Amino acid sequence: SQAAFRSDLARLLELIGTGKESLSFMKKRIRHLAQQWLRAARRLEQKLKGRQRDQKHILIHIGFLTEESGDVFSPRVLKGGPLGEMVQWADILAALFLLGHSLRVTVSLKELQSHLGVPPGRGNCPLTSPLPFDLIYTDYHGLQQMKQHMGLSFKKYRCRVRVIDTFGTEPAYNHEEYATLRGYRTNWGYWNLQPTQFMTMFPHTPDNSFMGFVSEELNKTERQFIKSNKVSSMAVVYGKEASIWKGKEKFLAILNKYMEIHGTVYYETQRPPEVPAFVKNHGLLPQHEFQQLLRKAKLFIGFGFPYEGPAPLEAIANGCVFLQARFNPPHSSLNHEFFRGKPTSREASLAERADGVSSQHPYAEDFIGKPHVWTVDYNNSEEFEAAIKTIMRTQVDPYLPYEYTCEGMLERIHAYIQHQ
Repeated sequence: SQAAFRSDLARLLELIGTGKESLSFMKKRIRHLAQQWLRAARRLEQKLKGRQRDQKHILIHIGFLTEESGDVFSPRVLKGGPLGEMVQWADILAALFLLGHSLRVTVSLKELQSHLGVPPGRGNCPLTSPLPFDLIYTDYHGLQQMKQHMGLSFKKYRCRVRVIDTFGTEPAYNHEEYATLRGYRTNWGYWNLQPTQFMTMFPHTPDNSFMGFVSEELNKTERQFIKSNKVSSMAVVYGKEASIWKGKEKFLAILNKYMEIHGTVYYETQRPPEVPAFVKNHGLLPQHEFQQLLRKAKLFIGFGFPYEGPAPLEAIANGCVFLQARFNPPHSSLNHEFFRGKPTSREASLAERADGVSSQHPYAEDFIGKPHVWTVDYNNSEEFEAAIKTIMRTQVDPYLPYEYTCEGMLERIHAYIQHQ
C-alpha cells in the first residue's frame, strides 16, 4: 500500500508505550516539537507532490532500553545521564511515523521475539515464517540480541537492518555494561553488514549514512527576543558530569575575569568539589530551562568532553558562540581511552584528519566554523584569553544548519527508505 503523510502524532505516543523514564523523556520531546514536525511534514508533502511512496513495515527495537542490556539509561535520565541517544531515537520515531510508515516499537526482548516470530523455547532456531518487516532500526545492543535469537535467519535478513550508531555522546563507556559490549562493536566486520547500514549522529564519513537529529527552530519573534536579551558576559559550561571540570581551574580562572560562568552539573546534596565557588551551578535542568539559559548566554564552552553531543548545535541555534579545544595531538584510540574499541572504520575514515578527532566537536568545527564556532589551543592561555575577548564583542545570529531541521531530517529519511 501507499504511504501517506500523517498530520497528528497522538497515535505515535501510544505506540511508544509507557513504563520507563526514557520513554517519557522521548514522548515529551516529540510533544514539544510536534508543531515543528507537522509543519515540516506539510512542506515536504508539497515538495513530493504526487510521487508514489510505498508504505514500509518497520520494526524499531531500541536495544539499549531493554532490561537484558542492563538499561543503564532510564535510571540516569533524571540524573543527567546520556540523553543524546534518546534525543536521536525520539526524532527517528517522529520522522518515520510522519512519513506514513507502519511502525512497531519494542524495548524488551520478549516483544522483540514475538514480533520477529522467534520459535518459543531456548536456542536460536531460524524463524518459521517470513520476517514481517521490510526494515528494522536498532542499535548495537539490539543487533546482538537479534543475532542471538534469530539463528540462521539473521544472515538471511541482515540487509533489512539499520543500526543507529550514536558515536559517543557521553562518558557512557565507563559503564561495565558497555565495556562488555565493546567487543561487539569494535569490529564492524563481525556483523557482515554494509557500512551504509550504520547511521550516525553527525555526517562524519561518506562510508556510513548520516541520520542526525533535530534542533528547535526559532521564529522571527524568538530570534528578535534572543538578540535583544543576550548577556554578552554570560558563559555556560558544556557537560553535566562533575569529572569534566577536573583540572580546568586555569581556564576557569581566565574565563572568570571576563564572564559570569554557569554550570548544569548534577549533584545529589553537596555541591561537587570540582566546580569552583565562583561558578553558578544550576544542577540538572529540564530541557526547556536549559534552553532558556542558552538563549541568554553569549558563550557555550566545552572542556573536551562529552564528544559530539547534540548540545553545541542547540547552543548555536540559540545564538551562542561555541568555544572548544583543539586536540593536539588529535584524540584517537591509540592515545585516548574513550576511543579504545570504537569501530575501526571510524579510525580509517578519520585518517584524513591526522588520524584522530581534532576537537571535541569536529562537525561544528568543520561544517559550521566561525563566527559561531571557535576552536582554539587551550594550552596557550594567551590564545584562549584573546578568543574570549573577541567572542564577547562579536555579534552572532542564531544559526541552524538545514540538515538539523525537521524538514531536513524528514527529507533524508525519506530518501534512505526510497533508495537504500
